[in-house]
Amino acid sequence: MTSNGADTGGIVLPPYPHDRLDVLKQVANAVPGGMIDVSVGTPVDPMPGIVVKALVDAAAGATGYPATIGSAVFRDAAAWWIERRFGCVVTPAEVVAVIGTKELVASLPRALSLRDPSRDTVLYPAAAYPTYAMGAALAGMRAVAVPVDAQWHIDLSQVSDDDASRALVLWLNDPSNPTGAVASPEQMEAAVAWARARGIVVASDECYAEFTYDADGNPRAPVTALSAGNNGVLAVHSLSKRSNMAGFRAGFVAGDGHLVNYLGELRKHGGMMTPAPVQAAAAVALGDDEHVVDQQLRYARRRAKALPALEARGLVHDGGDSTFYLWLRDATEGPDARDGWAIAADLAATGLIVAPGDFYGEAGAAHVRVALTITDDALDLVVARLSQSAS
Repeated sequence: MTSNGADTGGIVLPPYPHDRLDVLKQVANAVPGGMIDVSVGTPVDPMPGIVVKALVDAAAGATGYPATIGSAVFRDAAAWWIERRFGCVVTPAEVVAVIGTKELVASLPRALSLRDPSRDTVLYPAAAYPTYAMGAALAGMRAVAVPVDAQWHIDLSQVSDDDASRALVLWLNDPSNPTGAVASPEQMEAAVAWARARGIVVASDECYAEFTYDADGNPRAPVTALSAGNNGVLAVHSLSKRSNMAGFRAGFVAGDGHLVNYLGELRKHGGMMTPAPVQAAAAVALGDDEHVVDQQLRYARRRAKALPALEARGLVHDGGDSTFYLWLRDATEGPDARDGWAIAADLAATGLIVAPGDFYGEAGAAHVRVALTITDDALDLVVARLSQSAS
């Protein structure tokens, strides 16, 4: 725990979650052949050639400042992708570019609190991306974790009347990081209706929408909060995973025209600009579905290969069928079951670094998250090591 702010009354920032893995990384690095890190979902597969070409072609003309809200071409591409992929209509004016979605997640509570300072609370799923809570902390707001049910879906019936009356933002995340669970359209629409009835903005993190699968690993139609209408809804999307463009920091937020316009004006004042060549590349990526299908199939194959090897190590995936994450707990039931850190230590001894589940809240403390964002060769090595250690 850093002491920054301790003497002045400012917030005390916790360690960045993955920095806590340094000791386990030393163990994993000592394994012959070295460490394989699956604790962070960093894409490793190639970007589409058409995307790289678009970036290069646009670079020479990028002498001026890019449009903060996004170029007309980029916003058109995003609006058309939403309509094509989800069957929902947003206009280009209801889209704003962001510099990767993590910065939007971290800054959204503060931005919305400037618009409406009467509320001081951010609601988010109890097993979730830690930046939802950190965004509240950075805004000087309350972060309230909403319990999840046995299938890892957010349970809004557990929100107190006081927390609901104070809530400015409700974060949804389907498909979920870290659990892989995904709400049904009916569940998504019910969550939006619950928030609307209480004057709460819905921020729906849909960055993994393209990796929505059925139980057999077949891609299926994604869900979006926009299916309940745009009013009071902000859908957050990224090209980091769908197009392997994490290094480009390209994404957008779309939905309620008033909210989107407010965010766009705020971002203009802050100079929060996505580089013009990145916008050009992102527009091309959003217009192409073929490379996404290829990536969907890659992750489905990796899941089918990795899961049996991890199960042989005494682990059970009890998350959902979607995303490229496995959400694993000890197969042993009861008080003898290992927690997430014990599982992580065991796997580090095979050279594998995973994310302990408490990175994503206390609701995940018994779990670990495994990201399938490793090359096929690396996965083969993981499987071989796990097989050897289990025999």
